[in-house]
Amino acid sequence: MIKLDILSDPICPWCLIGKTRLDQVLQDRPDHPFTIEWHPFQLNPDMPPEGMDRRDYLETKFGGREGAVKAYAPVVEAAEATGLDIAFDRIERTPNTLDAHRMIHWAGLEGRQAAMVAALFNAYFMQGRDIGDRDTLLALAGDVGMDGEMTARLLDSDADRADIAARDAHARARGVTGVPTFIIAERHAVPGAQPPELWHNVLDDLERQAAEAEAEAE
Repeated sequence: MIKLDILSDPICPWCLIGKTRLDQVLQDRPDHPFTIEWHPFQLNPDMPPEGMDRRDYLETKFGGREGAVKAYAPVVEAAEATGLDIAFDRIERTPNTLDAHRMIHWAGLEGRQAAMVAALFNAYFMQGRDIGDRDTLLALAGDVGMDGEMTARLLDSDADRADIAARDAHARARGVTGVPTFIIAERHAVPGAQPPELWHNVLDDLERQAAEAEAEAE
């Protein structure tokens, strides 16, 4: 198996688009060699704990309403081309995602990381739910089969806050400036929401390398 590390933030639309494109390829190629692990990267590490109004956030970030519309036009186009129906009109708040990243980490310990990542993306982008809200996160934990009592205790504590921040900082120190970023076999970084063709080419190359290595070993 080959490790595929994915750095992302569950409020990043390009991360959802990149994930969906990769999922489509892996569904077509069920014998793929990837073992996937998700890692934290906060787009807004300085976001207040309670988050902020999404319209205010976008207009502040992109210099007004017109700037926000222009910045999101390619996101909407790419999402539609990928088959995603993102309900941007239902998203009222931009949350601080530290607790969401803690949930992804804990889900990984229970073997439910992929399910939690998918649940967070779906809750935020398709349902417009506030994934910075404690009750929302606990509901999602229940949906994916996590231990509810344990998750509630962890969420109410400072458990793994420092670890998430340190992992985020480590990624930035290694040169990651945006997400999604895919790291293949701990060596090759692939930034951005790549098209399916790229992943098919990567898998073709990996299959060819495996076949060559097997031939040499005979």
